[in-house]
Amino acid sequence: MLVHIPNLLSSEQLAHVRRQLAADHAPWVDGRVTAGHQGIHVKQNQQLAEGSGMAIELGDIVLAALERHPLFISTALPNRVYPPMFNRYQGGMHFGSHVDGSIRLLPGTGQKIRTDLSATLFLAPPDSYDGGELLVEDTYGTQTIKLPAGDMLLYPASSLHRVNPVTRGTRLASFFWVQSMVRNDGQRTLLFDLDNAIQRLTATGGDEAARVKLTGCYHNLLRMWSDL
Repeated sequence: MLVHIPNLLSSEQLAHVRRQLAADHAPWVDGRVTAGHQGIHVKQNQQLAEGSGMAIELGDIVLAALERHPLFISTALPNRVYPPMFNRYQGGMHFGSHVDGSIRLLPGTGQKIRTDLSATLFLAPPDSYDGGELLVEDTYGTQTIKLPAGDMLLYPASSLHRVNPVTRGTRLASFFWVQSMVRNDGQRTLLFDLDNAIQRLTATGGDEAARVKLTGCYHNLLRMWSDL
């Protein structure tokens, strides 16, 4: 399931994040420092040094926004979120086809996170750069995504995906992974559709008894499928 999360960041938050990323003291490093065995051969980008003060500050902005966004909660059913990271592509940089690693070590904790969902939060206006599309292969073929600044895409981390070369301007993004309470993508999709139906019944004043019954089904399925 690919889900577009609109307006995760406000215009003020976006302006602040972009100012920080454009600063001379921004600690950009070769993106291959965090690439796995597969990615290191196809990854050409830069990213903020993981654990740097700037990465932590900007990551906290993203995390706070995630906590307040109901569509993210409904889609991801998050259990753990990997600290958001930040990258940039320019001058032909790209990221070839790859699948994200299944397990990542949470920095400084010794704990591990299972990567059920991948997230890309677009930070640069799409007309400010050429190329840089995110291509994700799913059940219906290859999906090409280039979202407005402040919007985010959630997609299964098991998906084969890539980033096209950036031929003009600079593509800025935040990226991270989510361990869901429900690891199976098909089950998460059913819960997401059921939640949307319940919200629709609530918003339109639909049959109250049906809404209560469906809400009970939702929570009983979540109880059955959750992996905590």
